[in-house]
Amino acid sequence: MKPLDTILKECEELSFDLNFTSAKKWKTQGKDRLLVGFLPIYVPREIIHAANGLPVGIMGVGDRKQIIKGDAYYQSYICHLPRGIIEMALDKNLDDFDGFMFPAICDCVRNLSGMFKLSKKGNFQRYFDYPQNFDPLVGGIFYTQEMEKVMDDMFAVNKIKVTDEKLNNAIQLYNKNRKLIEAIYDIRQEFPWRFSAVETYHVLRAGLTIPVEEHNTMLEQVLEHISKERGEPMDNIRVVVTGSFCEQPPIGLIKSIEMAGCYIVEDDFMLGSRWIQGDVDAKSKAPLAALTDAYINQSTFSSAYYDVGNPRGKRLVKLAKERNADGIIFAAASFCDPALLDRPQMQKECDDAGIPHINFQFHENTGQLKVIKEQAGTFSDSIKLWA
Repeated sequence: MKPLDTILKECEELSFDLNFTSAKKWKTQGKDRLLVGFLPIYVPREIIHAANGLPVGIMGVGDRKQIIKGDAYYQSYICHLPRGIIEMALDKNLDDFDGFMFPAICDCVRNLSGMFKLSKKGNFQRYFDYPQNFDPLVGGIFYTQEMEKVMDDMFAVNKIKVTDEKLNNAIQLYNKNRKLIEAIYDIRQEFPWRFSAVETYHVLRAGLTIPVEEHNTMLEQVLEHISKERGEPMDNIRVVVTGSFCEQPPIGLIKSIEMAGCYIVEDDFMLGSRWIQGDVDAKSKAPLAALTDAYINQSTFSSAYYDVGNPRGKRLVKLAKERNADGIIFAAASFCDPALLDRPQMQKECDDAGIPHINFQFHENTGQLKVIKEQAGTFSDSIKLWA
């Protein structure tokens, strides 16, 4: 077993390698392998794995790359993520990818899929839509057809047919992946000093650039390490951070919240890795139907997900109580319409439940980190003194 420090160093390097060196090397080591890039938030990675592909998460450039060309493609009053990703595409960071999936998050991502198509990046560029009607005979059939379109896209490239056996195997692997991730969050809920939010972030983000089998081994080793005492407990409050499900916050922002006296015991930074709650049926005779059923009935909540019958404000309050959180921090990217439009209603739910909360906005490449640290520190102190 590798030392934890070694694992964390590897994960940090994988997380912010904007050339995806590891993924591209994986592709060269086998015949008919595919690289399929996807944007936040959730896509059914199982169908890519079953087609001899590696699903690679493209989470933006953060502060690792200066945006020049990308600014010419978009107006100024949108979030930073699309500009960074088109910069990567134009600078050839995404060469050798066979295709791209753009999940239905917002209009900015929809436009980005069109730009990739016009720029002829990859062999296919699929805007991956989700059902808003959760009747299995309506939205369920629609979602299954969306997955079949992606499978056809991949078959056109490598001629590998996705079989039920391959798909069930992939489902089993990703079930294990989510279970291991949740086990890490469960340990962090009880002993948050053992594994920081930044360390957790690096480990999860690294998993979007390597095969799921390798990531599962890595997660098992991390779990073994943090099952033993590590670090020193501090007089910090416990918080849920929400609103960062798409554009990723700067690492400095996560550090600032922790340094201000907050243990982040729950978050939505890498939400796609934890989207399905519980296991998908890995022994189904119709595995696509099993994936569809899981999406309709086992999805978590997010501002990018239509769930009028199961309001996300109430689900956020429920999650905060389950994690024994002292408060909630709303941290959304600037100009993120889904998160910012949802915020007032979610804050009202917090007020009704008596849960303290604060909010701020960020860009993935910059942030008023000193101000945010002061805000989070004042929030922490006020809860300790008066809650």
